Amino acid sequence: MLIVTGGAGFIGSNLVKELNRRGRTDILVVDNLQRSEKFRNLADLVIQDYMDKREFRARLDAGTLDLKAEAIYHNGACSDTMESDGRYMLENNFGDSKAVLGYALKRGIPMVYASSGATYGASTCFEVDPHNERPLNVYGWSKLLFDQYVRSLLPGAQSTVVGLRYFNVFGPREQHKGRMMSVLHQLLRQLKETGACRLFEGTDGYGDGEQVRDFVFVGDIVDINLFFAEGPVRKGIFNAGTGEARSFNAIAQTLVRHLGRGGIEYIPFPDSLQGKYQSFTQADLQGLRAAGYERAFTTLEEGIQRTLAEIE
Repeated sequence: MLIVTGGAGFIGSNLVKELNRRGRTDILVVDNLQRSEKFRNLADLVIQDYMDKREFRARLDAGTLDLKAEAIYHNGACSDTMESDGRYMLENNFGDSKAVLGYALKRGIPMVYASSGATYGASTCFEVDPHNERPLNVYGWSKLLFDQYVRSLLPGAQSTVVGLRYFNVFGPREQHKGRMMSVLHQLLRQLKETGACRLFEGTDGYGDGEQVRDFVFVGDIVDINLFFAEGPVRKGIFNAGTGEARSFNAIAQTLVRHLGRGGIEYIPFPDSLQGKYQSFTQADLQGLRAAGYERAFTTLEEGIQRTLAEIE
């Protein structure tokens, strides 16, 4: 059996889809369907079992969960970078993750978990190194806190424990995320509803819409997860991005060309994001390549085309 936490979410459901494609249906999905619309991400997939995340955590804490799992893909988390309730954030992203890790280490189960490029925050260097870790919000700090906890246990770990620092992931199956949808989905919705993609005016020395980030297609993220979980024992924290920064303008222009209509509107940079916004991200891939992951990444344009082909 394989365990996928956050399996009804964006990355988790794409992972389940790929496992199905490879013939695996012996999958336990763990999630919270209090927002019931997330069920749509699982409706066309095949899984063996489902467990609410609160029951899963309770059984982990009580020591009553006893599954013969081949691997754990831990993608369950609160990913709202604007969430201000630090207690809620830490319980989800730190407390739950510690419980899953303890279970995996005790039974020697390979565990690949979702960290985040938000751990770098205000840094302009994205090599996996504590000197570059400067989170700008409690979400980024909650992810960093667990990374630090993992680092303290790695020397004694006998099984795979890998943290993947996801950069700006986009793709199908994220429509349920509301304001936390990727830039691609937000701009597509704006373009269809208003005829214009709204981008921020220049900030941090960048021109209008020229802020750049490392946008990575979800299919590549799934592939990296499987690479580490299915291979030999490996331990560490790795960046999961393309290594190439692209502008917000590039996404908007690609969408305008696809629809054959609309344009781009530049809006003032909001005061609420001052000091909390990453105008530049670009994954350093040295560690990932050194670990043996050699595949080329999907280009931004190809990833957009593949996403649109699936959701439209």
